[in-house]
This record gives sequence, structure tokens and C-alpha cells, in this order.
Amino acid sequence: MIKVNNISKTYQIGSVGVQALRNVSLNIESGEFVGIMGPSGSGKSTLLHILGFLDRPDSGSYSFTDKEVSKYSDDELAKLRNNTAGFIFQQFHLLSRLTAVQNAELPLIYAGCRHLKELALEKIKEVGLESRALHLPTELSGGEQQRVAIARSLVNDPLILFADEPTGNLDTKNEEEIMSLLLKLNKQGKTIVMVTHEKEVAEHCTRIIYMRDGKIVSDEKTKPAQIKPAISPAAVLPEKECPSEGAKFGDHLRQAIQALVSHKMRSILSMLGILIGVAAVIAMLALGQGAKESIEKSLASLGSNLLMLTPGSHRAMGVAVESGTVTRFTLQDAEALTKLVEIKNVSPTVRGRAQAVYGDKNWNTQIMGTGINYPTMRASVPTVGRFFTGEELQVRQKVALVGATVAKELFDTANPIGMTIKINRIYFKVIGVLPTKGSTGWMNQDDVIVIPVTTAMYRVLGKEYVDYIDLEVKNASLMDAAQESIKDLVVQRHRLSKEKEGSFEIRNMNDIQQTVQSTTKTMTMLLGSIAAISLLVGGIGIMNIMLVSVRERVKEIGLRKAIGARSRDIMTQFLIEAVVMTVTGGVIGIAVGAGIAFTLSAVASWTTKITLSSVIMATTFSIAVGVGFGLLPARQAAKLDPIEALRYE
Repeated sequence: MIKVNNISKTYQIGSVGVQALRNVSLNIESGEFVGIMGPSGSGKSTLLHILGFLDRPDSGSYSFTDKEVSKYSDDELAKLRNNTAGFIFQQFHLLSRLTAVQNAELPLIYAGCRHLKELALEKIKEVGLESRALHLPTELSGGEQQRVAIARSLVNDPLILFADEPTGNLDTKNEEEIMSLLLKLNKQGKTIVMVTHEKEVAEHCTRIIYMRDGKIVSDEKTKPAQIKPAISPAAVLPEKECPSEGAKFGDHLRQAIQALVSHKMRSILSMLGILIGVAAVIAMLALGQGAKESIEKSLASLGSNLLMLTPGSHRAMGVAVESGTVTRFTLQDAEALTKLVEIKNVSPTVRGRAQAVYGDKNWNTQIMGTGINYPTMRASVPTVGRFFTGEELQVRQKVALVGATVAKELFDTANPIGMTIKINRIYFKVIGVLPTKGSTGWMNQDDVIVIPVTTAMYRVLGKEYVDYIDLEVKNASLMDAAQESIKDLVVQRHRLSKEKEGSFEIRNMNDIQQTVQSTTKTMTMLLGSIAAISLLVGGIGIMNIMLVSVRERVKEIGLRKAIGARSRDIMTQFLIEAVVMTVTGGVIGIAVGAGIAFTLSAVASWTTKITLSSVIMATTFSIAVGVGFGLLPARQAAKLDPIEALRYE
């Protein structure tokens, strides 16, 4: 079964090289029970680790069933440790968070055969622990723990067992029980290679090899062994009927969750950083999105494709004169502007403040006199009632439409349609209620009464000129041409000289909307970026915790590799742990962020809106953080050498 020829092994301890094996050669037949003895430092454990595929010699040849072991890849060696060899350790190396039967089934997981987990329970029964199968290692005696370790080594039905001081930590009674169990296994045909210090233990072996200073000084057979036929190389790496590699994800996930649950406080603290980061992202983006929609709603009241013609200031002999001193607009100007080919609708407007009275209630509000095209141009079609007609405008009819704020202050919950109010002691009939538009900065757009512009000018406010004229352009592509036509018409009608052409302004409301929207978008991105920094900090925290976890679990990693885990298995498990922490923290963070957003909306009356895109972004980012920052610790864990890991203190 085993042929070793002139193998040597040197360990580097600091700057000093210690030669553990010196040109060791031996053969081991199938079915033997070999005991390796010698003082501490003689090289017996090193030889056992090389024979058990846990270590490689520096030189020499080691063939297992006539195939050179040096030709095996790391993954093939892992498969040998999983399927062909079983290892029994002096320190037991059981995972404290797993029950006896769960510890025994670990090799099945790395063989992709967890669906055959009944085998683990069978082996637990064979070693006499059926009644203790669901107990944790801390609830078992030393002898019982070693029995679990033996069951674990047998679960994949290996060809050979390697035992490193299997009775070294046991009392006499448990020592006898463990040796009886090993003898029983040997009689059943298992080849056993055991390292021991104790002569009474070695007496059970059919062959004893004695070592000193890295060399074999004696090799004698003490009892006849039932030698089994030679094993073919094809039988060394048997293919079992097990799931594909992808089916192992569930096992890795279970292992990861068990590891996280066993260190609850550490896991919670790790999640906290991601939780805070995701909550901040959700709350900030909800606040930004809410502000954006609120502003867009306010901007919608400005209408689309709008130009506003207003009187402008002017300098005469270096002195600035009042706006409208040089150029004032009239209703006739508004009428003339309707004839421009680029213009669709025109609405002249005057403004002022007045006292509105209904019954015993009164309210000081803004009065707006507008044209009949105002509702379609300014998104102000009444929600209740109607707008005034062209005939009512022409005869200066005393009709009014009230905003939501005025309706509440004067009529409370009553229907204002048909009611009579006084504006500056003049009676007006309420014919409609304007749509709610909300506040824009310090201005409440719902605190307004709209009346015909002619009525406002000549009956209420006493104005001969309009304050500005709204113009709706037929198409957005005609905006520039419309501005030129308006300018030419105003200059022509008011006979303005070259130096007085700046005495009026044409404001493009689309430009204002785009500027405000761009600013809002920038602020939303800024808020999101600031919140994302906390996610980054949370990711760094997870990386630190995972690095600490790798250091704390070095022996566990060594054990997993010793029973057949490949480097990618270890890496996958640690990556899954990081991702589980970040995703869990992310999901809780989304809930907390939503709670913060709703609280701000309810308590501070801020407009907030949580979007699906922000939830997806936060979740994706948290997963990316888990993978990105979990990668380094996972790679470190995967690179650990099984022997160095098992020896780690």
C-alpha cells in the first residue's frame, strides 16, 4: 500500500533549519497495524503527517498504491484525505458548535455526500455513542470525544487510518476502550498507522517502528498480520454518487450560519456597520427623492414651454431706475403677442394683496388677476367648479377661484362653490377651487384668489398696467425663435432705442426648471454618496472582524482541510459568512432606513419617498461589500497549510 524511499523533511524555525526526517524508507502492506514510537523530536509525527497526505517531503519518493504522491494536485490530495485516509488526532479537534453526529458527518459534506448523512449516525452507533449522538463536545468525556473523532474518520469508509497519539489525553479505562475499538477495526481489514509514546499501547500493534533523530532505528513485526491483496490505483480516488459542486452551496451556507450564530455578539457588531450604512443610504435617498418630487410638483405648476415677459430695471445716466419705469405692459400688448406664429396662448397677470371676508371670518391673501388661458398654461384647472369665461373677463365680472388655504381659512369644511365673499369690500361669487400646489420656499401657492385680470385692474387693485405676461410657445424647439419675435414686437410697439432694449426681460421657465432639477439631482447624489461612506466603513469593519475570525479559527480550518476540504471550500465558506452578515445587515438596514424616512415624514413633515431602485442599490452594494471585503480574509483562510493550522497556538 505504501512505499517510502529516502524521504527527508526540514522545518525552518526562524533562521535555523531543523531536519525532522533523514532519508527515511519503509513499506506498509494493506491490513497492517503499524505503531511508530520514539522520543519527542524523533520525527514520528512528521512521518505520520506525510504518510497521511497532510504534508509533503522535501526530497525522496512516496508512492501510495503504486502512484507517486508528489504527482497529485492539492485538490487530489484533499480528496485522498477525504475518501482514502481517515485521521484520528490526539486533541480530538471537534467543532464545539456541532453535535457528535454533525462532527462525524463533516467529511461527507466535503465529499459532496451530505445526503448520505445516515452513515454518520451509523458510525456513531458503531463506536457506542448512539445515546450521545446529539450532544455537543463540551457535554462529552474525553473518551467519548475520541470516539466521535474515530467515527468521523470512518464515515467515508477509508482504506487506511492514521492515528496521532489517539490515547494520549485519555485515562487508562478510556485508553483500553479506544485501543479495543482500533483493534476491532484492524480485524475488519482497516490498515492502521499509529504514533504513540506508550509501550502498552504499542503492544497491540502487529508491527512497531522505532525512530530517533529523524531516522528509523528499528522495525520489527510483533504479531502476524492478515495481509490483504494489493489495492489498485483506480480504487484510491473512488467516485461516489454525489451531487454536483453547485449542490454544495447549501452545505456551505449552513456551515457559515452555524459559525455566525456561535459568535452572536461578534456577528451583531459586524452587521451593525452595514446596517447603519444601508439605513443611511435608504433614508438619505428617500429624503432626496421626496424633495425632488416635491420640487417637480411645484415646477409643474409653472407649466411647460413657458416664457414670462416682465418689465426690467434700466439705468439712465448711470442711475438705476425702478422696474417698469421705461417699459410697462398693457392688455393691448398681450393681445398683440397672441398674433405671433410661435405663440399658442397668452395670459396677462396682475398681483396684489387684499383682505378677503366671509361671514365672521377674514383672511389676508394674494389676489391674482389672470386671463382665461391661465388654467391650462399654469396647470391650474379647478378641482371643483369652473374657471371664468372670456365673456366674464370682458365685462369685468366679479367672480373668483380660491386656493386650498383660502378655502380652509374662510369656509373650513363647507363647500365654497356659490358662496359670496368680499375682497376689499367688493362682493365676489366663488365659482371654483384651485388645485393644491403646496409651498415653494416661503411662498404658499395655495394662499391665493384668482379673478379676471380686467376685474383685478379696474375694480380691486386700481392698476393700469399688468405685472407680467405669460406666453406659451407651441413647441419647445421654437423657444429661441419665440424670444426673438417677442423682443422685436416689444421694441417695435414701445419704440425702444438700442440702449433701452434692456428695460424688459423674457424669462425662460424651462431653463429655470432644468436648473432646479439639476440642482436637486446633484443634492440627492451628494446625500447618497455621503451615506455610502458609512457603508464603506461598515465593510472595513467586517473585513477586520473576518480577519480576526480567521485567526481565531486557524485550528478549525486545519481540521477541515485535514478531513478533505479544498482551498476553494474554505474560501467559499468564509465568503458566504461575510455575505450573510452584510445581506442580513442590509435587509435590517433597509427596514430601519424606511422607518427613519417615515418618521421624518410624519414628525418633521418632510416629503420622503423610498424607491425600488434605492432598495436594489443598497442591497447590491451591501452584497458587493461582503464579497469585496470578505475576499481577503477568505483567501488568507484558504491558503493556510493544514499541518501549520493544526499546530497553531
